[in-house]
Amino acid sequence: MRRILRQLYQVYKWLIYFPLLGFFTVFFVGIGIVVAALFGSNAANRTTGVWWARTMSALTPMRVRVIGREHVDRKTSYVVVANHQSHFDIFVLYGWLGIDIKWVMKKELRKIPVFGYAGEVGGNIYIDRSDPKAAYESLQIARKRIRNGTSLIFFPEGKRNLKDSQDLGPFKKGAFATALDLELPILPISISGTREIQPPKSLSLYPGTAVMVIHQAIDTTGYTPDRLEELIELTRSIIEKGLHASP
Repeated sequence: MRRILRQLYQVYKWLIYFPLLGFFTVFFVGIGIVVAALFGSNAANRTTGVWWARTMSALTPMRVRVIGREHVDRKTSYVVVANHQSHFDIFVLYGWLGIDIKWVMKKELRKIPVFGYAGEVGGNIYIDRSDPKAAYESLQIARKRIRNGTSLIFFPEGKRNLKDSQDLGPFKKGAFATALDLELPILPISISGTREIQPPKSLSLYPGTAVMVIHQAIDTTGYTPDRLEELIELTRSIIEKGLHASP
């Protein structure tokens, strides 16, 4: 019986879910552009970004369990650092983290029609990693935007972890160097369960439960560039421990 239900779900995925994903993404991006123009990018992220993420999660359906919400101070800006198992991690973060987040994205993404413009209107930071001067200028833009509870978010693994296990990939230095440069605390986040909803190296999709563990923020004021590796390893170990929380 379970096998039959899983097969029927794949029909639902192709005929209903994926078309609705395209429709609602364009729909909420359009509303977000209007909201951002009228009320600012922060308002768009806290409204249409959340609505989009929760709508698509409900249609999956994906239930989200949050642990450690008390570790978030909405008036504090962070460099948010999370592991990356699936595209559904983005739904979890947008829909349930509860703070205004800005993404640091490759400049090439700015060229994507609608998406690129919406990202810019939403206050996200496009960065040219091949040009140190341009990257520095982008960082100065981030410095102006990341304040009063608005945070930067990074997937330090750089891309989705396509391994068939919970093991974390190596962390890149960008998020941590940014935290030191902007003098911001790091907010580690562990996300589990999304790999089972959207398995790696596959177009399969299944209902399920995701768990987001929000850890206590790491104060970076005592760290210097020569202690960057120490900061990375501390953050990585915290995130790794949180991956085993039960749904």
